[in-house]
Amino acid sequence: MTAAEQEPTILVEGLSHTYARRGSAVEVLRDVRLRVERGAYASLVGPSGSGKSTLLSVLGGLERPQSGTVVVGGTELTGLSGDALARFRRSTVGFVFQHFGLLDTLTASENVELALTLGGMSRAARRRRADELLGDVGLAGRAEHRPFELSGGERQRVAIARAIANEPEVILADEPTGNLDVDSAAAVAALLESLRDERGTTLVVVTHNPALAALADFHLRLVDGQLVGATALEGVDRDRLA
Repeated sequence: MTAAEQEPTILVEGLSHTYARRGSAVEVLRDVRLRVERGAYASLVGPSGSGKSTLLSVLGGLERPQSGTVVVGGTELTGLSGDALARFRRSTVGFVFQHFGLLDTLTASENVELALTLGGMSRAARRRRADELLGDVGLAGRAEHRPFELSGGERQRVAIARAIANEPEVILADEPTGNLDVDSAAAVAALLESLRDERGTTLVVVTHNPALAALADFHLRLVDGQLVGATALEGVDRDRLA
């Protein structure tokens, strides 16, 4: 194993983050320290407003770190320019959101292709890659359907196919089963697990769902902007994922 392979995928030291609200400064994250090894699956839980989505946004390069050190996939994010952050997002992370983030005017295949448009790939190659990915997530027969013609679980699988299109090291998922019924949630949870098991993708999943959190290798809890460590979740019915 090389030295690079021994380094964690995510390393955060002393991260604090403040927003201005109604003329006051609100500290959303406070001295967060986090280490996620390569190929690990981490769940992130905590009450609403505790800073979970903000932490995910910083890890994904959607917001710049205001302090401390944030290294994701070997890239130090602190101080990166806007263009450098955009390149980082394209090459290193994939995002999965609760509300899917698909464009209703595009087919499932075209939505996946969007993630490939800036990589210099030909139109035909993008289409082949998108259809291959849709097959991987069990939607080979739905490539020409638009989002409004798909179920919630199918739309989330399209979103996951789009997220892995550029083979990112890290998938960041924010409440990926929040809008799904029990069966669809279970299918999406299994798909996320397969990304870790079959592709070695590092996963960080924000969720209010204790059953989904229990599928992870370790569980992180944010309370009032502070990471209070990993906890074991016991007595959880892993079949109830809605």
